[in-house]
Amino acid sequence: MTVRLRPHHLLCMLTFSGEGYTPAFVDNFAGVIRRLNDGEPIEVVDGIDDICPPLLSEAFPHCHEYGVTLRDRDAREDLAAVLGQPVQTLRDLPDLAALRRAFAAGDTRRGCQGCEWFGLCSDIAVTGFRTAHLGRTS
Repeated sequence: MTVRLRPHHLLCMLTFSGEGYTPAFVDNFAGVIRRLNDGEPIEVVDGIDDICPPLLSEAFPHCHEYGVTLRDRDAREDLAAVLGQPVQTLRDLPDLAALRRAFAAGDTRRGCQGCEWFGLCSDIAVTGFRTAHLGRTS
């Protein structure tokens, strides 16, 4: 299988440490991280992805908001600049390691502007992603 991630969620997964909007959201996100840790490739998509489903039953799911689309646009541009190519599919952790370094340096954070989790993700990056679940073997 392939993990489908919208561009700004590709940034989110770099710092995911078990926090989230709801317990169902956290459980789903943790499951996606497990799939990535098991070696599934990533397909970068526009719109709804594998992270979104727990929020789609809300009256006004933010996954459909125009501001989220703008986050995706900015994240896609930043990711392409860091990787030197348009971001479509990432198949290995070296690409993700490069993204994590760029995230910590602030080179991919335009897609994070205005996000309520900006401070938490910044703290995780500053501490070397020690609490991030991506890349953990257990």
